[in-house]
Amino acid sequence: MTVRREHLGQARQVADAILYEGYLLYPYRKSAQKNRARFQFGVLMPPAYATVDACEPSASQAEFLVECRPGAELWVLIRFLHLRRRIVQGVDPVTGRLRETARLLVDGTEYTRWDEATDREHRIVASVDELLAAGAAGGDAAGDGAEGGSAELAIHVEAGQESEDITDAAGSVVGRLIHRWDTLDAMAGVHLERLPGPYGVLRCRVRVENRSQPAAELRNRDDGLRCALISAHALIGAEDGTFLSMTDPPEWASKLVAECTNTGMWPVLAGPRDCGNLMMASPIILYDHPEIAPESAGDLFDATEIDEILTLRTLTLTDEEKAEARATDPRAADLMDRLDGLPPEILEKMHGAIRYLAPAGGPVPTAPPPSGPQSPPEVTTPGEYTVQRPSVPWWDPGADTSVSPQTDHVVVNGVRVAKGSRVVLRPGSRRADAQDLFLAGRAAVVEAVLFDVDGQVHVAVTPDGDPLLADLQRTHGRFLYFSPDEIEPGRPGRPKEEAR
Repeated sequence: MTVRREHLGQARQVADAILYEGYLLYPYRKSAQKNRARFQFGVLMPPAYATVDACEPSASQAEFLVECRPGAELWVLIRFLHLRRRIVQGVDPVTGRLRETARLLVDGTEYTRWDEATDREHRIVASVDELLAAGAAGGDAAGDGAEGGSAELAIHVEAGQESEDITDAAGSVVGRLIHRWDTLDAMAGVHLERLPGPYGVLRCRVRVENRSQPAAELRNRDDGLRCALISAHALIGAEDGTFLSMTDPPEWASKLVAECTNTGMWPVLAGPRDCGNLMMASPIILYDHPEIAPESAGDLFDATEIDEILTLRTLTLTDEEKAEARATDPRAADLMDRLDGLPPEILEKMHGAIRYLAPAGGPVPTAPPPSGPQSPPEVTTPGEYTVQRPSVPWWDPGADTSVSPQTDHVVVNGVRVAKGSRVVLRPGSRRADAQDLFLAGRAAVVEAVLFDVDGQVHVAVTPDGDPLLADLQRTHGRFLYFSPDEIEPGRPGRPKEEAR
């Protein structure tokens, strides 16, 4: 089975989000403190940087399991960002020559110095049969009988620069942008070996190493980043093969998965859920088959945040702050333009979405209930109370007329407790709210019995002693909530039967 184009397209969407994760953070301005220490994920520094900070690695690797048919082929896309410095030059009003400047303003558009980045992608293609055959020959020659072979790709990017003229409204050249980058050398390798056992599964290792040798001594992190592989990750495809989940492997493969060594990258199944021949090795730990939310209006460079929150925060920036963000980076300028013109219906879509529908109290009945009014079954909960759980979806009130906080009940110590019942509050030690302890032993009236989406029961109450406050709480629907094991029927010192 070949990797489908649409499956790879979905995986690339997630890979692109990883590529630019942390590239530029809210409020997207060069002057912001958080944008003075950028690029936190997947950074592979040149080996010489170890003298500056030994904590930043120069290599990363991912190991995972794959099942392949004869004639199968593996391909690996190594992807990363390569830093380049943007230099701004303006025309000297005296000499008329271009000279470097920190800031240039042309017809209301600002240009500033900035460390931007460009994305790089390199591909390795290897035949599974050839790798195993080469490994078997090498193993026999070495006398260790090992069966496994490797393929390597040398990555070389020569230092260089690009330039573009800045013109004013009249078309005259008033400045220039120069983009410079340093030489970068790296190695990407694929190693494949057959594991012992009856299943014939293969272990694949993808390794990326930065082998750059900077021309000058590295003094700080900014120096190292110029020769670094930033946000380094890999997309791996198996033509006529199937990858095993490293997060939720089959039982027979659990031990083999535990023996895999992953450093700086974590492999997960990529593409939609019906795709088994795509793997992503990411510097950020993800779940299998990650995807971009369809409600997202575009990349915000901070995938660990919520789109709605970042969007609303960005919209509150002043015109001056937005202008500075636009001058910082072209991607920030696109972001500002996109959010400024965001239609209300797109913003509303970010507020929430139901991904799947599931009943709160258990599986939906497969057969229709008998005609006429029916009472939901009572389900015994560990402890001394039973709860009456709805058997139809909680999100559709019209689908189940028997579910109502005003009429539902819970059985505590053999006593039916519902709206109007009198109870005694016994807050448990597991509650985090210390103020609840002041209510221990207080009498209260039950206002409603509710079920949350996980099927848990919550008893809404109003404490005795302040009828005006109780009326106010009822008007606004603001009650105190306790679980069934934190109440007992009746008043202090009164028989339990009073709550019947």
